[in-house]
Amino acid sequence: MTLAHSGSALRAEALKGHAAMLLFSASVAGSFSLGAMVANDIEPAALNALRFLITAVILAGLTTVLGSRGYRRADFRAPWRYLLLGTIFAGYFVLMFEALKTASPVSAGAVFTLTPLMTAGFGWLLLRQVLNGWMALALAIGAGGAVWVIFDGDLGALMSFQLGRGEAIYFVGCVFHAAFTPLLRRLNRGEPALVMTSLLMAAGCVVLVIYGWRDLDAIDWASLPPLVWIALAYLALAANALTVVLLQFAGQRLPSSKVMAYTYLTPAWIILWELALGHGGPGLLVLPGIALIAVALVMLLRND
Repeated sequence: MTLAHSGSALRAEALKGHAAMLLFSASVAGSFSLGAMVANDIEPAALNALRFLITAVILAGLTTVLGSRGYRRADFRAPWRYLLLGTIFAGYFVLMFEALKTASPVSAGAVFTLTPLMTAGFGWLLLRQVLNGWMALALAIGAGGAVWVIFDGDLGALMSFQLGRGEAIYFVGCVFHAAFTPLLRRLNRGEPALVMTSLLMAAGCVVLVIYGWRDLDAIDWASLPPLVWIALAYLALAANALTVVLLQFAGQRLPSSKVMAYTYLTPAWIILWELALGHGGPGLLVLPGIALIAVALVMLLRND
């Protein structure tokens, strides 16, 4: 293969990674709007235990029926990998839904846009991926836009650091998410995306059932609002199964910092979701922050 052909093939693979992350960002955004609508109807650990169970079963079926090779004995080497990844991913979602009890979807989405900066740090620690000056500047601009949206453009609240409880809780969850992306790449030993995702989801489900057993036992299943079941189906299929596969697919083709750059689209997608659901849009004061986030995304993808 010539150098030109090799370069074209690499670019084609990179473009596939970008397409995957575009779909990822739209799918993730829906979980904020739907999650906020049901966050007070069911405890986070119980909701996420169910979604992880559904996701694990669906992915196991797809791996067996549609997978190019199914499961192999080698896939179960070092099962601690799946337990670690599943625990981190489960912890992120539990904290997210706890946060959405009080935080607005748009402000929570803005907190989520801080993950690229944190992911870059974990990418260096785990994969020795080094940021250049341009990408560091882009991440800083994006973080500045996120902070603006989180504080609703209120300089007084920013100066006194009046951070909402929900936003603070979700920030901790985003630290988990930032570590998850490079860890997924570091711990993969050649397993296909469906195989690894199904196993980490199964491990995460076990962790959530143990942690949230009391909440699961206390649920009055018959009295749950229909919206909870609708949200559960979306979360299990789109915001869990699909996004983890997309994340792993893109993570094998793009640097961790560029993979997470697409989180900068999350607030914009959430605004569209909120408008579509009839919840209205954010105030005009947050628009400068959204603009900075958009600038950061363009900067991070400039070379592609």
